[in-house]
Amino acid sequence: MGNKNWQQGLTNCLWATIIGLLIAGCAVPQVSAEERLFLDLSVEPVDHVVLPMESFDGTEVGGLSAIAYDRKRNQYYALSDDRQQPRVYTLALELSPTAINDAKLTSVTLLKDENGAAIAPLDAEGLALTPSNSLIISSEGSFRQQIPPKLQEFDLATGQLKNTLRLPDRYLFGTDSDGNAPKQQTQGIQENIGFEALTISAPGGSYEPFRLFAATEGPLYQDLDLDPEIPFKNRWLHYLIDPNSEGLGRSTLLSEHWYPMDDAPLGAVVNGLSEILAIDVGGHFLALERAFGLQGLSVKLYQLATGVATDTSAIATLQGDISGITPIRKQLVADLTPLAPDNLEAMALGPTLKDGSPSLILVSDNNFDSRQETQIWLFKLIGL
Repeated sequence: MGNKNWQQGLTNCLWATIIGLLIAGCAVPQVSAEERLFLDLSVEPVDHVVLPMESFDGTEVGGLSAIAYDRKRNQYYALSDDRQQPRVYTLALELSPTAINDAKLTSVTLLKDENGAAIAPLDAEGLALTPSNSLIISSEGSFRQQIPPKLQEFDLATGQLKNTLRLPDRYLFGTDSDGNAPKQQTQGIQENIGFEALTISAPGGSYEPFRLFAATEGPLYQDLDLDPEIPFKNRWLHYLIDPNSEGLGRSTLLSEHWYPMDDAPLGAVVNGLSEILAIDVGGHFLALERAFGLQGLSVKLYQLATGVATDTSAIATLQGDISGITPIRKQLVADLTPLAPDNLEAMALGPTLKDGSPSLILVSDNNFDSRQETQIWLFKLIGL
């Protein structure tokens, strides 16, 4: 009997060991909380072409600072940031898994005010196509010219202004003690680094609510640290839009977040967030950061996760130590600098290519400078 118990105990011990080894061999790999925030994304460059800086329908082709893809019509809308004649081009691209086979402009629409008159001056920089086929356009504004920044809706067919979203007061220039425009800036967007980046996330139909996201290229005046060693702290706005038959309908500002810029490269004279792009409805985005200076042009593509970011809408200034605030998280997807791109400012998800790969389109702003190019880049977006 004792011998039997001993054998049974040995058998149980062996089985426990075997089961333990099997469980260990099938264990789920340990993944950090930071890694779970992000998708496993990468990009593969395919091809790029250059649009010549020539006349099209009475306009000079250039200054393309934003692009949106119209999946229903398989065409693109590209925004020109010509301050005196802001306009939207319709662009046709013929794409394959190995090349951009053709790129051509097919029409141009001038932006107009609500009365149908010219809307200039307007420094239009960001563009998004809504599910109800209107365009939301962000403009930077200018303290020097006392032009406030704006988020506005325009009719896709006519280019006429339909609606203007309300911005938080901190983005505006305010007034002096007499209620007049201030002679010296104390708050608001800074010159030429206002609302550059814009995107929407729209899972529903034409008149279902969608989300609009806008980010500044650089910090607000009151968020700028005097120490040049401290990276820029940009602001990011998150709206919920409940559209109706007249357009944007009701808009609600849900939250605001801190977007942490990379350190500026040594000798940089420009360093900013040039574009953002929603890639799903779960709070994942792509972002383009671009710098220019003594070391030349630098362009990096990041993936963003916004879900854990602190709401900064009640925080008056981001100057100084803000260690208690959680920023938008970001992870480098690709350093595009070795590709020698020009001044990349526009980004859109394109069609699925014939090999099943999602496409990513990037476009450069030539600043209407003959020494620069309007480049159109095609990438495969892997992992989406």
